[in-house]
Amino acid sequence: MAESPEFDMNIAIIPARGGSKRIPRKNIKLFAGKPIIYYPIKTALASDLFDSVVVSTDDDEIADLALDYGAKVPFKRCPELSGDHVPTAPVVLDALQHLINSGTKPKQFCCIYPTAVFMESSYLKSGFELISRKEVKTAFAVTTFPSPIFRALRLNSNGFVEMFWEEHLNTRTQDLPLAYMDAGQFYWGKTNPFLKEKELYSNRSMPIIIPRVLVHDIDTLEDWATAEKIFIALGLNKPFNRTA
Repeated sequence: MAESPEFDMNIAIIPARGGSKRIPRKNIKLFAGKPIIYYPIKTALASDLFDSVVVSTDDDEIADLALDYGAKVPFKRCPELSGDHVPTAPVVLDALQHLINSGTKPKQFCCIYPTAVFMESSYLKSGFELISRKEVKTAFAVTTFPSPIFRALRLNSNGFVEMFWEEHLNTRTQDLPLAYMDAGQFYWGKTNPFLKEKELYSNRSMPIIIPRVLVHDIDTLEDWATAEKIFIALGLNKPFNRTA
């Protein structure tokens, strides 16, 4: 049986709650002159990958801005899914269930963080190509650690330095394997497997490797200021054209 048009769709889901604590109003705070959520919405729209860009929020101001920038806000997120300790997967699941209840069941979805200002369309497209493969359930952006994690240090109970992996004390850096970390930008998933397993990461996940210059955690005001300077230095604050 052929799939219905409503199923053969890609939907971007941007989870953007209003109650950020460390950086108040983080998801709409001005970043290089624009509310930060502006950038991922516009990048997703410019990619031409999505039938809809949906923002999941509990906040009326965020909803209004999202609509102004071309996203859709077809439902309001419940308070139970808007707290500080709610992980991403339940929020995505909630958004998909709202869409399904309204008659839209996307074949693939892409969860995009509202602070993913350095995200580029080319990497979204690479993720879509990966998720289109039969054996892949999810695909997400990663980057390399800036130095080998196998040479990492910690402090013991007496305050002295020791290695996590002493066996690598004399291992040359170039002989250590690369290690990767979540870039905190986006996650592609297939709707049916996700509805069953409710996981954005599994042993059937594949990476989209992003250069480190485009990966920045923005968790504190210091992070914010640093990322903003790098963003401007890279010229990413110029008139919007992120279709590379």
